[in-house]
Amino acid sequence: MERTDFEKLRVYEMSEQLADEIWNVVAEWQLFEKDTVGKQLVRAADSIGANIAEGVGRGSFPDNRRFVRTARGSLNETKHWLRRAHRRHLLTKDTVGRIKPIIDKLSPSLNAYLGSIDVLLTTA
Repeated sequence: MERTDFEKLRVYEMSEQLADEIWNVVAEWQLFEKDTVGKQLVRAADSIGANIAEGVGRGSFPDNRRFVRTARGSLNETKHWLRRAHRRHLLTKDTVGRIKPIIDKLSPSLNAYLGSIDVLLTTA
């Protein structure tokens, strides 16, 4: 199966990597933790890539920009839930060591992607 346009974006690949890593972590939690923090965390992380994909699919630079901004908001929400999970001792040092580098790359990549859309928007 051929990859679609959004699947070719490095920023989208990073969002998938983050969402999959978070899914694997939350899957190991007890029911109460999964049902409270876990569901919120997984939804926020999944929303990053979903918004990137939807923005590309809208077919216009203004719509794409709006959805990338929403993806950036979902990344911040993901960070919030990760902070809650960390403070509640749900994340091991190993887990933090796997997730933090992805976030550290994804955040500036989303900003750069947004900047590239803005350039295209001003030249279109």
